[in-house]
Amino acid sequence: MANVNENSTLKLIEIQRTDSTDFDVIIIGSGPAGVSSAFPLIESGLRVLMVDGGKGEGINPPKGQFLDLRRNNQDQWHWMIGKNFHAIRKIDTVSPKLRVPTYSEVFNQFGEANNIDADNFTAIGSIARGGLSNAWGCGVACLTAEEMAEYPITPEEMNKSYDIVVSRMGVSGGQSDDLSAYYGLDAWSQAPVPLDKIQGSLLDRYSKKKDSLLMNGFRMGSSRVAALTEPKAGRKACNSCGNCLWGCDRHSLYSATQDLDSLIEFDNFHYESGVIVDQIESEGKLVSVHGKSLNTRKLYRAKRVLLAAGTLASTRLALQTIDYREPVPMQSSPTAAFMLWSPHHLGRAHDATFGLGQLSFLLNFKDGTTGFGSLFNTTGIPLTEFARYVPFGKRFGVDLLTSLSSSCIVGNIFLPGNLTDTSLQLNANNGLSVKGTYHDKVNPLMREAQRSLASNFRRLGAVLIPASFKIGRPGSDIHYAASLPMRWDPEIGQTDRYGALTGAKGIHLVDGSCLSNLPEKPHTLVIMANADRIARHIAKTWNLEN
Repeated sequence: MANVNENSTLKLIEIQRTDSTDFDVIIIGSGPAGVSSAFPLIESGLRVLMVDGGKGEGINPPKGQFLDLRRNNQDQWHWMIGKNFHAIRKIDTVSPKLRVPTYSEVFNQFGEANNIDADNFTAIGSIARGGLSNAWGCGVACLTAEEMAEYPITPEEMNKSYDIVVSRMGVSGGQSDDLSAYYGLDAWSQAPVPLDKIQGSLLDRYSKKKDSLLMNGFRMGSSRVAALTEPKAGRKACNSCGNCLWGCDRHSLYSATQDLDSLIEFDNFHYESGVIVDQIESEGKLVSVHGKSLNTRKLYRAKRVLLAAGTLASTRLALQTIDYREPVPMQSSPTAAFMLWSPHHLGRAHDATFGLGQLSFLLNFKDGTTGFGSLFNTTGIPLTEFARYVPFGKRFGVDLLTSLSSSCIVGNIFLPGNLTDTSLQLNANNGLSVKGTYHDKVNPLMREAQRSLASNFRRLGAVLIPASFKIGRPGSDIHYAASLPMRWDPEIGQTDRYGALTGAKGIHLVDGSCLSNLPEKPHTLVIMANADRIARHIAKTWNLEN
């Protein structure tokens, strides 16, 4: 991206207001972290500006039951393939979400807009309205006290924010099971989504054999997901239509766009889309935010700036602000995917069901590492996606899966983020260079995971399909965090317990970049609660510190 003093042909619009009309806080990014930090600020009366890239959400999601649409809808190619053949053009991308036409604008142009260059790392982000929450897996969890050992805050400090955020977004899956303590969400959760027949059978067998499975380091329970099983604030409960991959027209799945629509109703909240922020300057009592909108340069000023643009984009802006050019580490969870076949369900027809995680599991490794994963129904996912999991060519794989897919489910597993050796560094052009590789422990751990999963699921009546266990590339997890971690005594390239950037006044990191570490579990709810916590502190101390 060009610096502010370059591109002199661009028109400069300076929004510099007096104390009576100026924005108090500018939030960069409208994803989960951005909206979560906005609510406490506007509720306290502060004047808040939120800016983002403002990309649209692609085409509208399908309406109706997935299986009915596949049988009868003559226009299904619009959202299956895309009018511009999006699914075919993106055939080599790492995630099926990147091939879905309804999400085409969610991931588009992130790297180019934020001047990010990746080497041996899949760098994914979003400049869309609502960010990556338009296309996420909806997995949620709280951190345990042990997982927060590196944090300069206590679990009790996070609990109020968990309560506030979960009550607003809606979470399901709450019931007493072997994952209750791990998730820490049952007190706030709606009932779980109904299980499909295969996963219901797995859970039934697990309940009968769990004592021996627990001794083997394997435990299972309901997935906790940001999906409604009861109506909430104009959003409808999940009806198991099977369209989760393609978009939820019932708004049962949480998206930050829902919160953004609520924020816009406040008089002291202003939202400006279509702005790519490329530079921030801390100048005495004010912070300047420079950006570009089409062919126009923009300049905003406020007393505080909250970076919520996603870990990669926020880190680039922060490092540029303090002109820090040494590499900083970032955590990213090594991940793998696999496919299970249930012989007892061979020949059954596909049925409409919830398309995201229904059951989840924990796997304890011999060295003390923990792996976390979830299981997904195959309804609502094209056969070509599953052909990647069978030890045949795609042509024969599709033929085989035509018969097998209705008796199969797919799963994933994540390892802790400290097992990915990733560095971020500001380059000479003020872009962000990302380099990543897995720690030497990852491949042995993944081999152990494959053996353990095959053994444990076989005891539950499911077969891990040979050669279906595939390790993803570094970064393909899209779980990025801890590049500017919160510390008790932060150094340059770190943040304090309220996300304040060392070396620059008035700038706070509130997204994944400021997390102190990245366990294997879902981290979006942690980011949202921490953003809420930081914003509440800023609002509470505003008159004292400004």
